[in-house]
Amino acid sequence: MSSEFERLESETAWEGKIATVRVERFRHEDGEEVTREVVGHPGAVAMVAHDEEHVWLVRQPREVVGEPALLELPAGKLDEEGEELVATAKRELAEEIGKAAERWEHLHSFFTTPGFSDEQCHIYLATGLSDREEETEENERIEIVPWPLADLDGAIEACHDAKSLIGLLLLRARRSA
Repeated sequence: MSSEFERLESETAWEGKIATVRVERFRHEDGEEVTREVVGHPGAVAMVAHDEEHVWLVRQPREVVGEPALLELPAGKLDEEGEELVATAKRELAEEIGKAAERWEHLHSFFTTPGFSDEQCHIYLATGLSDREEETEENERIEIVPWPLADLDGAIEACHDAKSLIGLLLLRARRSA
């Protein structure tokens, strides 16, 4: 059951540093009109960075969900105007875990919560890792976690973050093939 629709209007109700809230009206093919509250977000990248021994994760406080140390893939917001996705991924990998990667492969893109947000996340596989110094944001409280690749299932079990679960499950499927 697919139907086309058109956006009739969009009004910004609130604008913040990382998101906006819009109230939008749409008309479906059958004439029904609906109103949706939309959280606008620029999107993000997440990196499944691994070498022969470790998959590189981070723990950081996520106050919004009450988690003092949420286990996640290194990731970052698409906040540089005009920057290519893979360039953002390279920059964020260096900033978050101090690594560069020789090889980059796009694994998957998905909408994080399409019921109320337009945020799209792009997951990259990063291999051929080497150390790289990069300035980090002062307010980021990131603990770098070199998780043993041999215990990938343990990382999946310990993870409660959607983008990270998707990336780790894609890595497990790739390694099982």
